[in-house]
Amino acid sequence: MAEGKYNMKNPAVKRILQEVKEMQANPSDDFMSLPLEENIFEWQFAIKGPPDTEFEGGIYHGRIQLPADYPFQPPAFMLLSPNGRFETQTKICLSISSHHPEHWQPSWSVRTALVALIAFMPTNPDGALGSLDYKKEQRRELAIKSREAAPKYGTPERQKIIDEIHEYMLSKVLPAPPQHSPQQPASEEDLSNKDGEAQSSPQNGDVIHEGHPIPEADDRIVEDAREVHVNANAGPLRVSFNAGVTVTRRVPATDSNTETAVTVATPASDRLFTLAAIGLAVAIAYLLLKKFLKSSGHDIGSM
Repeated sequence: MAEGKYNMKNPAVKRILQEVKEMQANPSDDFMSLPLEENIFEWQFAIKGPPDTEFEGGIYHGRIQLPADYPFQPPAFMLLSPNGRFETQTKICLSISSHHPEHWQPSWSVRTALVALIAFMPTNPDGALGSLDYKKEQRRELAIKSREAAPKYGTPERQKIIDEIHEYMLSKVLPAPPQHSPQQPASEEDLSNKDGEAQSSPQNGDVIHEGHPIPEADDRIVEDAREVHVNANAGPLRVSFNAGVTVTRRVPATDSNTETAVTVATPASDRLFTLAAIGLAVAIAYLLLKKFLKSSGHDIGSM
């Protein structure tokens, strides 16, 4: 931008040209702004929608009008892109805009104002002049649409700058991430398939060896471990021993995911254990008695 065509004695002009140089030397990925060649008090700009909001991925164009006594008075802002937060082609009311000169600081700049404008996008409008309160879904749709083309506004010179800014912002601003729809409930067919897979696959680390019968799905193998105590006396001899007996049987299965202690009352088996223990004790006593008599010189057959 040629400085010779402007009145460099004007403090506002000097300040504006300084900001133009600073913008060009330190470009931002969040916004871009350029003044018109024919009127450096009018700027075109575009800002990106703030991340993690309904404006994310959007490119929002606007216009800045700087006052003649800038930077001692604030600029006026106008949005050109439909956005659902501010009206288009209407001066918006913000603490950094011409609606509130009492808040403006001469140390602020166009860059400062654009950063603040991005921060104002997701805030509550509270009925401020030029504000809108669209639903998030509508704002999201407008953010996607804002990328399609730059808005049409003003003279060919303005439009050329707007198009240039739009191309730059497209290279810097990623599209908004897709919105995930609520998870659909599983259909009956999916549930039945899952049930079939669960029944056909071994669960909880079960190992099925080839050549061994597979227990039915509704049965469980349970082992009852019993200990039998036997005492046998034969004269001066006394014999005592313990015998462990394990019985395997099949009982109805419970939920495979729940560990359940199975206790089954089996009176018939208890009687069987008792009879076996008595028989075993009698047999041992007989053998011990026979051995004792034989060692004493008596014939058990004569008894």
